[in-house]
Amino acid sequence: MNAPRFIDTNVLLYSISHDPSEARKRDIAIALLEADDIALSVQVLQEFYVQATRPTRSDAVAHEIAVGLIRTWLRFQVQEITLPIMIGALEIKATYALSYWDAAIVAAARALGCQQLLSEDMGHGREINGVTIHNPFR
Repeated sequence: MNAPRFIDTNVLLYSISHDPSEARKRDIAIALLEADDIALSVQVLQEFYVQATRPTRSDAVAHEIAVGLIRTWLRFQVQEITLPIMIGALEIKATYALSYWDAAIVAAARALGCQQLLSEDMGHGREINGVTIHNPFR
């Protein structure tokens, strides 16, 4: 079995976008979410909820819809936020000059054995502690 691919919050957010300029990214995100080899973390789900329901978001979703989507995505491997994840994130932040939150995503991906992190952030092709960043929207 192949290692799971870890997805960043932007994949989830593009999957619900109604912005015509993001239609291509939405289609890519939806296709990714139909795959069986996806992983994410509690942090990614939390970030999705906060951003998707933000009142200033032009296409904000209702609490009930966001919760329903999150429950659907629980079919994927989900890394909990643990003390080892936090310590790993602090080490990654110090070594690679990432924000703490990006470092925590890398630490969660590494904990799940993911070799690929799908995100448009953090630099396409960059390798961090055995996890390679891949921008699926390129």
